[in-house]
Amino acid sequence: MTRGWPATLVAGRVGLRPIARTDRAAWLEVRARNAGWLAPWEATPPRDIGPAMSFVTMVRSLRRQARHGTLLPFVVTYDGVLVGQVTVGGITWGSLCSAHIGYWVDQRVAGRGVMPTAVALVTDHCFGPVGLHRVEVNIRPENSASLRVVQKLGFREEGTRSAFLHIAGAWRDHRSFALTADEVPDGLLSRWQASRRT
Repeated sequence: MTRGWPATLVAGRVGLRPIARTDRAAWLEVRARNAGWLAPWEATPPRDIGPAMSFVTMVRSLRRQARHGTLLPFVVTYDGVLVGQVTVGGITWGSLCSAHIGYWVDQRVAGRGVMPTAVALVTDHCFGPVGLHRVEVNIRPENSASLRVVQKLGFREEGTRSAFLHIAGAWRDHRSFALTADEVPDGLLSRWQASRRT
């Protein structure tokens, strides 16, 4: 069993919990309604690999990876309603103890602090119960909404990764941001909440 998994995390109106098969209807509705908003930023396979995975198959795969300790798949809720997803992936142990965080959110709640809160929650969880040392977020330079999330949270920019991910038919550059546990000794969520009060 993975350290710190399964887990439910809450900060005010924002919650994170493991993705489940029962999320199918809500997840599909949000994704369909936000197709145009999300498509420019979503990873795509570089070659045809056949039909898209069904939701149930996707959840089964995500939960299997979570059991093996390589991934933590959360849905994001706002006032109890599913509005997005945060996934901690590429978990590596040994001398690295690192992972990357990916996320998307319903356009209807964008700009309300939902995703910064969710990323802060999951980062603290990674540094605390999971036991990681470093997390990173990789974002296309054109994705201003996603860039605002890491900028609000104070992630440190580390540079550009050329042709890093295949998105919308081509290999795309990404800006790389990171934090280590030592940089937020009192927690990222508390720092984020304090910045919102000032």
